[in-house]
Amino acid sequence: MFKSTFYKFTIASVLWMTVQTLSAQTNETAWSPEQQAELFGYCEKPFLIKQLKISEANADKIGQINNWARLTKIKIQANASDTFATDGEVEEAVIKKYKALGLSGDQFKTLTDRRKQSLSEPCALITVTANKTYDTIAKPQLQLLFRNKFRRTLMDKLEVNGKQADMLIEAEVWKQKEALEIVKIPETNFERIRKAVAMYNDLERKYGFIGITEQQKEGAKAIFKAAE
Repeated sequence: MFKSTFYKFTIASVLWMTVQTLSAQTNETAWSPEQQAELFGYCEKPFLIKQLKISEANADKIGQINNWARLTKIKIQANASDTFATDGEVEEAVIKKYKALGLSGDQFKTLTDRRKQSLSEPCALITVTANKTYDTIAKPQLQLLFRNKFRRTLMDKLEVNGKQADMLIEAEVWKQKEALEIVKIPETNFERIRKAVAMYNDLERKYGFIGITEQQKEGAKAIFKAAE
């Protein structure tokens, strides 16, 4: 009954993502410079500062480099670039600009590897997956369905107690209902991105009240995602 088709709605491409389709290009180029900076702050800047230990000043410069690359590639597609003929040439210039920042070898390697990945994958924090079937089920009933389906699995695989399993289920049901509302917002409306970010931030706060480890939290996410 609940095996349904899932619809993945990519809210927006990450700041430096290559423009691959007309619709993606339209959505991405619609954002103002301030909104582009906001996107970078959601998706990449925290990673650069927290994980790579890159200074905030250099993180901002990386954001500027990525934005320059994005705009330059758009010019290439419009045959309006006097300097670059291909996206590959732009990427070579990006690497040179990265090197000029004086990053460590490990920072530089991780940064370039992450850029290659981000050119083909959307930013998870602004991507929402919604199951339309759940829109027809009231929240109490959906919570009961999830409890019957996931409670024992969560307890056995993650070694959490019954109360923690119930709280994980409550958080997931809340997220599913929030996602259904978010995907109703047009992709051309930047507020959709902000609401997605707010949803994931609130979800993290809910996890914080459960009293589980980071590994258990990621395990719960994987269990719910596998059921999609």
